[in-house]
Amino acid sequence: MRIGIDLGGTKIEGLVLDDTGSERARLRVPTPSTSYEDGVQAITGLIAELERRVGERCTVGIAHPGAISPATGLIKNANSTRLNGRPLKADLEQALGREIRMANDANCFAVSEASDGAAAGLGIVFGVILGTGVGGGIVIDGRPLTGAQAIAGEWGHTPLPLPHDDERPGPACYCGRTGCVETWLSGPRLQEQFAARTGRTLRATDVAEAAAGGDADAAAQMELYSDRLARALSVVINIVDPHAIVLGGGLSKMKMLYRRVPELWRRYIFSEPEHIATRLLPPRYGDSSGVRGAAWLWPAGSKA
Repeated sequence: MRIGIDLGGTKIEGLVLDDTGSERARLRVPTPSTSYEDGVQAITGLIAELERRVGERCTVGIAHPGAISPATGLIKNANSTRLNGRPLKADLEQALGREIRMANDANCFAVSEASDGAAAGLGIVFGVILGTGVGGGIVIDGRPLTGAQAIAGEWGHTPLPLPHDDERPGPACYCGRTGCVETWLSGPRLQEQFAARTGRTLRATDVAEAAAGGDADAAAQMELYSDRLARALSVVINIVDPHAIVLGGGLSKMKMLYRRVPELWRRYIFSEPEHIATRLLPPRYGDSSGVRGAAWLWPAGSKA
């Protein structure tokens, strides 16, 4: 059996899959906000509890923010900044006493959805994480595209395309730049933008629910969010030309995005507006798709 771990900004989720892909155990704990070391301990404790529940030693795959630098072996580009510059893979392997496999969380998400999820059987799939941060992963014929710097698909740290005058230079990003896609489209930033416009505090998904319920302020905010998402995804479509884009992360639950964003991206894609074939899809496995992809970093028959 195999364990998959999804290391998120606010939660760490783990599950155990058997060789048929059936779920045997699942557990979710908060991500410690205290220190890197506490995070390592939380991950290893979660793995130990999952193995206790299924009664055997398992392979371990971990979906994580950012990337492992091919040059140094250290984490880079993680929006959970306490991970950056740390040898997370080596530290976890030492603590667990075995080899583990790790991959970017968006890549794991994209592999899961392209394999047996919402985009199963499609040639080019772009998996999007819209949550605490904004990430992306590209899968071509079932294989993730990693790239020379291990940053393929990192659209969250490209500038918001076609910015309006009031969007320049844009909010500051933890990466040191301004106006990154992540600063406009992450859950926390959507919440901040709504509060700044209205003086009201709602969670990002609650803004979408309020908009669906007829709240004019929320509807205006979601229309602006949808247009920004359409602009950002139009560049991905122009470059990668995916057959499908699958949304993941907490904001993927906002149902209106699947209708409105494809209507809006027709303005921005370099093709006939009436014949845009790329589909925008909700995930089959919800916000747990990344953890399934992490588990499948070890193919069937692998031994811990």
